[in-house]
Amino acid sequence: MAKHLGLEQNDIIKDMFMKGIVLRPGQKLDKTMSEEVAMNYNVILNFEVGKEETEEEKEIEIEAILAKKWNDIYEKDKDKLTPRPPVVTIMGHVDHGKTTLLDKIRNTHVADKEEGGITQSIGAYQIEYNSQKITFIDTPGHEAFTEMRARGAQVTDIVVLIIAADDGVMPQTIEAYNHAKSANVPIIVAINKIDKPNANVELTKQQMVSKLNLIPEDWGGDTITVPISAKTGKGIDDLLEMIILVAEMQEIRCIPEGKARAVIIESRVDKAMGPLGTVIVKDGILKVGDDFISGYTYGRVRRLINDKGESLIGAVPSTPVQVLGFNDVPNTHSILYVVDSKEEARTLAEKIKEKEEEKTKGPAKRHVRLEDIMQKMEEEEKKKLNILLKASTYGEIEALRNAIQKFENPEINIEIIHAGIGPVSTSDIMLASASDAIVLGFRVKADSKALKMAEAEGIEVRRYNIIFELIDDIKKALEGMLEPIQKEELTGNGVIKEEFKIKGVGKIAGVQINEGYVQRDGGVRIYRNGGLVADVKIKSLKHYKDEVKSIEAPKECGIQFENFEDFSKGDELEFYKHVF
Repeated sequence: MAKHLGLEQNDIIKDMFMKGIVLRPGQKLDKTMSEEVAMNYNVILNFEVGKEETEEEKEIEIEAILAKKWNDIYEKDKDKLTPRPPVVTIMGHVDHGKTTLLDKIRNTHVADKEEGGITQSIGAYQIEYNSQKITFIDTPGHEAFTEMRARGAQVTDIVVLIIAADDGVMPQTIEAYNHAKSANVPIIVAINKIDKPNANVELTKQQMVSKLNLIPEDWGGDTITVPISAKTGKGIDDLLEMIILVAEMQEIRCIPEGKARAVIIESRVDKAMGPLGTVIVKDGILKVGDDFISGYTYGRVRRLINDKGESLIGAVPSTPVQVLGFNDVPNTHSILYVVDSKEEARTLAEKIKEKEEEKTKGPAKRHVRLEDIMQKMEEEEKKKLNILLKASTYGEIEALRNAIQKFENPEINIEIIHAGIGPVSTSDIMLASASDAIVLGFRVKADSKALKMAEAEGIEVRRYNIIFELIDDIKKALEGMLEPIQKEELTGNGVIKEEFKIKGVGKIAGVQINEGYVQRDGGVRIYRNGGLVADVKIKSLKHYKDEVKSIEAPKECGIQFENFEDFSKGDELEFYKHVF
């Protein structure tokens, strides 16, 4: 990629890091990331249809080959670019008022005060405040935010982190903040529910400092903090003013005309209208009649519908619109490009589909792994290890933080991009994928969906029961001596329903298999109250009086663990086997 652009790798890495995208020297870029990097330098990736691919083109896996001369503005002076309205995502704990705030802003400030104005839920909406437009994304969850970033389709310009004044900073608040922080976008804090009798704004600010390391402006820091009530509307105008101020400071710009580039934020099938995709235009003007490509879907814009239910002839940058005309349901978070003709769009889409099918047959893409971190660091100018940490208690988190921080030195920067309690989740895997991090779990489970996603994304998940072993592995990794992790596969789960003591044999667990199966030569992790108690082998597996090799759900069985009898009724079991 650097060769294509005529730049040094380190310059690209630094520039993209400032946009919240972490790249490594020699890293193979996928299709969307290649386009994102190219656009950052005002370059259009343009490979002729039917032309035989070079090895370098195959390596960077260009998914969307843009139309010839998509737009020449990026090749001209940057002063030709014009400001566009900011795109804002509101993030935070599920019960802290995000939906209420979005609804209040929309109902109060949407510029459709004409009689009979109808609003329509398309996944985003645009308001007008003091003659300036702001676009809000109302799709749920910070997981979607990070998945979009992981695909190189980041559309958010500003994040509003909402915290309830009567509840304070909660684990989900911390998780949302870490997702926003890793994207390197400006964060405004909205302290909500100030109308509640037990609201405590000052205590909430203290928690912002202690738990998020965010210091409010009125405390001498640089974090814009706005007290609001999403219920009554108090403070919302102040929040909108701050959003406009931050947008002006960020100098958010775009290509104002020409062929469009947009990001798909939602997609679905409508019985009457067929496949639909909601997009936010990033550059150019998306018009009715435009031919387009998005991943392996393509089409011609038959209709554009805004969040007020109005049909538009064209949509300018930062405008959210629903697009009719896809040949199939597009992938959410993919990028839509306008091309010269429907024939070109179809040809490119078919080529992309072939590449996608080839990719699914091959090995998963591989992110950084702990055992080869030293080699990666030797290749990089700035040596950095990103860690996503999960544990069963806050005390364990603090102990691990303190131990890991002892590795800090001028040559190596270890950053804990997120630390939380509870099982390793799909949200954790998405954040690790977007941030090129390893996942370290201490005395916690990893749900089966998360492990499947980790395998597909090439994310390493290591789990530990002893702090010393976790710290020792990091130490060995930094010394280049760590052995690769032994691959394992979860086979099922269950719960201990009864405890039996058999004279001359020992203690036996009466187990209900809930999902999957357990096999005698496999391993078992035992959890109590969400925390890992033991990771043991099976000594004996019986169905009634018969010794068996395996038992499937929903049957019950008796299990004797090897050198472990300190289990209790109600303990949860996770069964696994090693894969060679």
